[in-house]
Amino acid sequence: CVITPETTEGPYYFDPALVLPDITEGRPGLATSVQLQVVNTLCQPVPGARVDIWHCDATGLYSGYANQPGGDATGETFMRGTQFANDRGVVEFETVYPGWYRGRTPHIHFKVFLDETTLLTGQLFFPDDVSDRVYASVAPYSTRGERDRRNDNDNIAQRAGLAAVAEVDELPDAYLVRMIIGVEPAA
Repeated sequence: CVITPETTEGPYYFDPALVLPDITEGRPGLATSVQLQVVNTLCQPVPGARVDIWHCDATGLYSGYANQPGGDATGETFMRGTQFANDRGVVEFETVYPGWYRGRTPHIHFKVFLDETTLLTGQLFFPDDVSDRVYASVAPYSTRGERDRRNDNDNIAQRAGLAAVAEVDELPDAYLVRMIIGVEPAA
């Protein structure tokens, strides 16, 4: 088992207290299921772990914040949600493939809470070849021009390493994104 590296939370976290399986709130984009499994250092599932995720929409906009290059999303909660891990330590979210914004490679932020004081903050990254295909051929991504960052020139992705790059299965009309999040309960 690999302990998932902690990464920066980023400027866009807030706890919307939204226990939702579908976090799109009707926003456009390529349908994507995100399955995360929380395990401990012995590779045993961690049932009941709370997992929060948040990411930008297909145009690079984060909900809940004003003064972004893509506009103002104050009061919005799209692409944010919480799930509690099942007996296999798995949570699943229905979302869209995240867009990009200047200075960052595509990513999904997450927090794993084992209890009130034990948590891991991290980011999930995507294989660059998958992002290239999505951004070149699927609207609204394809209307935005070329992104300026890839995994190999994004400082946060580089620090997180390969353990933070998800597996992506391209299904006929959706993507399935999977990653195991290894946590150290005693940390």
